[in-house]
Amino acid sequence: MSTLARQQQAMLAALWQPGHDAAMKTIAAYAQPERAAGLLLSERGLKAYRSNAALLAPRALAGAFPVLLQLLEEENFGHLARSYWQAFAPLRGDLAQWGGELAAHIESLPQLAGEPYLADVARAEWALHMLATAPDAQQDAASFALLATADPARITLQFSPAACVASAWPVASIIAAHLGGTPSLEEAGQRIRDNTAETALAWRQGFKPRLRLALPGEAVFIAALQDRASLLDSLARAPGLDFNQWLPAAAQQGLLLAAVPH
Repeated sequence: MSTLARQQQAMLAALWQPGHDAAMKTIAAYAQPERAAGLLLSERGLKAYRSNAALLAPRALAGAFPVLLQLLEEENFGHLARSYWQAFAPLRGDLAQWGGELAAHIESLPQLAGEPYLADVARAEWALHMLATAPDAQQDAASFALLATADPARITLQFSPAACVASAWPVASIIAAHLGGTPSLEEAGQRIRDNTAETALAWRQGFKPRLRLALPGEAVFIAALQDRASLLDSLARAPGLDFNQWLPAAAQQGLLLAAVPH
């Protein structure tokens, strides 16, 4: 390995050290003794990089996780963002794509064990965030005529980009309460105390990501159709879903895009 490559590795390793002294020791291990001025320059540069990371990490995550920010409040969210930066350094120049491992990181932190719903809130918020850049899709309302004329075993349904997050906690209520006010924060808090399990459904309505509480059986139904099962087979896997109730709402909400031959 070249000297430049070793120096670059040392700088990267130093950036993610939890303390400045440890970071400087990492740099010093690669510096020549006679290059004291260079080491001082490295220290100044390292301080600038580490200071920038400390400011950038919370800002980068706040856009994708606004509810998590409200739940933790700014100071604690900042600590979480910086620890996440150290554990999962960004691999892309676009920081909007950074945050996919935050839920797993939250689960690894003992200090957050008393709020076990936070990880699933992060999962649902990340699903919403990713939907913002999902490919555009147009609804073909005329194709819905197949639902009245075709054999359900010979057709399937196509959806807008969508994801379901199943949780042992009221994740959909928590997010809806903080972003839209319905249910109220008090009602969401009571559902947390009651250990209410919920599945959040996130999808793209036109250009806007949406999230709501999934209906009974809806997550299983959607997953089956996303796996290209027929409508008949998908309904059989989700006996708890009231299809006649679900259909008009799914079409109106932009969740359902088309009925196509299977």
